[in-house]
Amino acid sequence: MFKRFGAAALLLSAGPALAHHPMESLGLQPSAISGLLSGLAHPLLGPDHLLFLLALALVGLQRSMRWTLGLLVVGLASSAVGLWLPGLPAAEALVSLSLVLEGLVIAGRLPTLTLIPAFALHGYVLSASVIGWESTPIAFYLLGLLLSQALLLTASLVALRRLAVDLQPATKIVLAGVLVGIGAAFTWTALVA
Repeated sequence: MFKRFGAAALLLSAGPALAHHPMESLGLQPSAISGLLSGLAHPLLGPDHLLFLLALALVGLQRSMRWTLGLLVVGLASSAVGLWLPGLPAAEALVSLSLVLEGLVIAGRLPTLTLIPAFALHGYVLSASVIGWESTPIAFYLLGLLLSQALLLTASLVALRRLAVDLQPATKIVLAGVLVGIGAAFTWTALVA
């Protein structure tokens, strides 16, 4: 029981993603390898991005793997749009707000299809850190991003299917409430920062 509260406290104390990739902190120059590594690591660096991806497994329990593949295509296409048309106002706050949306979908208050634009928004925001790079590092960044998100989505879905195929409705409501709370906290942080 204490572990659950400790994990929740840790997530609540974290800030929104603010989408920074590891190449800045390591001082590496854009290249194919640094682009790939950055793309692989980027979804892991922002707690709102990571939590959104992992919680998609709760929705994916009732969906086929084609749904997951469709989300990945939407995310990749949105990353390309983000490179072409950057600068969506309040994008980070909207990404944090997508956790609230996801919680409402899990609670059955919104249709699952409302997650498609939310995933597109995540893809859009994840492209911002590589604007200005040359085409080769960007291509490898997008490949790494695709692989990382695919692994996270697939691993969380497979793990959830093996561990808890039939979640109780009350458990889903609690998990949805946690997502809504974390999303609201992250959104507030992004708005006042």
